[in-house]
Amino acid sequence: MAKNLVIVESPAKAKTIEKFLGPDFHVLSCFGHIRDLPKNKLNIDIKNGYEPNYEIPADKKKLVADLKKQADAAETVWLASDEDREGEAISWHLMQVLKLTEKKTKRIVFNEITKSAILSAIERPRKIDINLVDAQQARRVLDRFVGYEISPVLWRKVRPQLSAGRVQSVATRLIVEREDEIKNFKETSAYRVTADFKLPKVEKTLEAELNKRFAKKDEAEKFLNDSNGASFVVSDVETKPAKKSPAPPFTTSTLPQEASRKLGFSVSKTMLVAQQLYEAGFITYMRTDSVNLSQQAMGMAESEINTSFGKKYVKLRQYSTKTKGAQEAHEAIRPTAFDKQSIEGDASQKRLYDLIWKRTIASQMSDAELEKTTVTINISTRPENFNAKGEVLIFDGFLKVYIESSDDDNDEDTKGVLPPIKVKDALELKKAIAKESFTQHAPRYSEASLVKKMEELGIGRPSTYAPTISTILKRKYVVKEDREAVERSYNLIELSKGAVKSSVKTEKTGSEKSKLFPTDIGVLVNNFLVENFSTVIDYNFTAAIEKEFDEVAQGEIKWAKMMDGFYKPFHKQVDETMKNSERVSGERLVGVDPKTKKNIYVKIGRFGPMAQIGEATDEEKPTFAGLKAGQSIDTISLEDVLELFKLPREVGTFEGEKIVAAAGRFGPYLRLGKNFYSIPKTDDPLEISEKRAIEIIEEKRISDANKMIKEFADNDIRVLNGRFGPYIVSNKKNFRIPKTTDPTTLTLEDCLSIIEGSFKSEAPAKKATAKKVSAKKAEEKPEKKAPAKKAAAKKTTTKTKSKK
Repeated sequence: MAKNLVIVESPAKAKTIEKFLGPDFHVLSCFGHIRDLPKNKLNIDIKNGYEPNYEIPADKKKLVADLKKQADAAETVWLASDEDREGEAISWHLMQVLKLTEKKTKRIVFNEITKSAILSAIERPRKIDINLVDAQQARRVLDRFVGYEISPVLWRKVRPQLSAGRVQSVATRLIVEREDEIKNFKETSAYRVTADFKLPKVEKTLEAELNKRFAKKDEAEKFLNDSNGASFVVSDVETKPAKKSPAPPFTTSTLPQEASRKLGFSVSKTMLVAQQLYEAGFITYMRTDSVNLSQQAMGMAESEINTSFGKKYVKLRQYSTKTKGAQEAHEAIRPTAFDKQSIEGDASQKRLYDLIWKRTIASQMSDAELEKTTVTINISTRPENFNAKGEVLIFDGFLKVYIESSDDDNDEDTKGVLPPIKVKDALELKKAIAKESFTQHAPRYSEASLVKKMEELGIGRPSTYAPTISTILKRKYVVKEDREAVERSYNLIELSKGAVKSSVKTEKTGSEKSKLFPTDIGVLVNNFLVENFSTVIDYNFTAAIEKEFDEVAQGEIKWAKMMDGFYKPFHKQVDETMKNSERVSGERLVGVDPKTKKNIYVKIGRFGPMAQIGEATDEEKPTFAGLKAGQSIDTISLEDVLELFKLPREVGTFEGEKIVAAAGRFGPYLRLGKNFYSIPKTDDPLEISEKRAIEIIEEKRISDANKMIKEFADNDIRVLNGRFGPYIVSNKKNFRIPKTTDPTTLTLEDCLSIIEGSFKSEAPAKKATAKKVSAKKAEEKPEKKAPAKKAAAKKTTTKTKSKK
């Protein structure tokens, strides 16, 4: 047994760290939090200082027992969880649950998983920072109050199985309000005039734009008519130097924004891959709102730039963090070794590392030097001017490595190199065009731009961005979708060859890619919360709460006192809303059914958006139909609603039973007797044929047969093949089967043991032998030496085992 036990959060991190430590250290993973508040009850002692009553989840009890056994046997336990508040809380929970003494326990933190950083941390251990723990507990308890007390109000007043959250509800509000802004946007148009001029004595064309836009078509036409036959002279040529400076290194906010633009990654994917890179020792800690680099890092960057590009490309900078209350870490996200320009890994890891390396290196490189030229052209018949702009790159500087992207890459001020031109040159107008252009509404949020907005408003912290977005998508308050462009007409007026002509053209506009749209239920829940819990989901309040968490982390206020200021008025608000607020459904009268002459409504029902023909008070019960994906109760037309009531429809027969096509809460489906079969998105339930329906049914049966490994029908237990391997299903819950266990050999008793968490799988014989040999070698010399090849094999196996 090793003298020193090191506990980290993840197996990947454990594997990397163990490489740097000697045989006296054994590294284990606790797989994140080992205890938490239970899901099905509040478990907070409000009367006793809001004390949380934590529980160890069933799936962590065996792990905790193993950690306790190892910790008891070790001389020193090193708690090496992440350096932020969440990591501090994990170490505190480990100390509490494993009953570790302060004398025996040492807390270490590091910003990167490198040998020097780990050994340095070992030399400088500290105690657990209870202020950071309290800040994490304050966040956990406050968020539990919001979710636990508002959610039942939503169940009663809106729809069952809804949820609310302090940060997720505010993020949803941002998306809903942006959608309202777009719906209320009034489009206007103006005419932008561009012209092509022929230069004297050279066969080159100069492109220029008028310094004014016209609001009306007749104004643009008059300008072009006035320009017909006019003379054009260069009145000014202004050339001035300019420079571009690099962007700062990445933070938790800016990394997913750039990874979204350049790599097409979602926020959750970016953070997952970044965590893999961190745990493998390639980058520093990925949850940070700091843009600072350490002196050591700047030195490594300088060395790499000198080697790869030359001394003139070096310009060291220390950036300052603009985000208020930046507490999460001490450095920006950067490579741990700047001379490592590429890494081993999967495609996503390589691409993200490349992005991080280039951004960090570029931040310490020289400015790009430019020469910008502006040419002003006078018109003899009008007071306006044409302007032509261009730029020349004199020195590339950081642009040699990296160019930052933006959400809007249309830079109309940046042109190419202008042809040689001087003041008083007379120009010949070849062509002028006045094109009708339209104002655009504010763009819908992408995942990355939502993170940027949350950071600007002080909503959440680096560790909460990705989980917040995942939650609102999972809850179906928001969907991430693409929208196709629509065709739009515009006016085009052209002056060419001495004549002005008008025409109407068409263009594609309004396409959306991977943007966030609020769902009907998301809008309804948001509107209810804004009306009844305006304080809780107020942007300023949410940001203020984050500052209070920061104050707790700094030891300036006690978290129980902070909770008093929040909970008492909040709980009163919950009680009043439950008693006094009306039930809401978002009901809208769409029109009248031409057959029955009854009113048709759309609203949110128990299972989602639905249409209803008739009144609930009528003697004859109303009929209902679910809305299709992509349809909204705010915008759906009477014609589209009437289409919904064509379902269910009889498609044909199969095996002596009717096949019925219908629409349900999870989409369109076929019903054959008591069995249901989802209709693929490529098929229309209103047009599907009997032949195609039978194909779908038979394909599903074959798929189900291949999925089933074993079934114990009397106990409602099935052993199935899944996407990530075999698993057990019991009472609609899934249970993992150990990798060393053959699922085809499982008995009913084995399945019950796995469900209860008491199942013991046998390890493969080779690994067990290797373990015994390793233990034996550590205690005594073997009586006989094994042959060279076998001994080498045993040595390799033992080494591999010790790393796990």
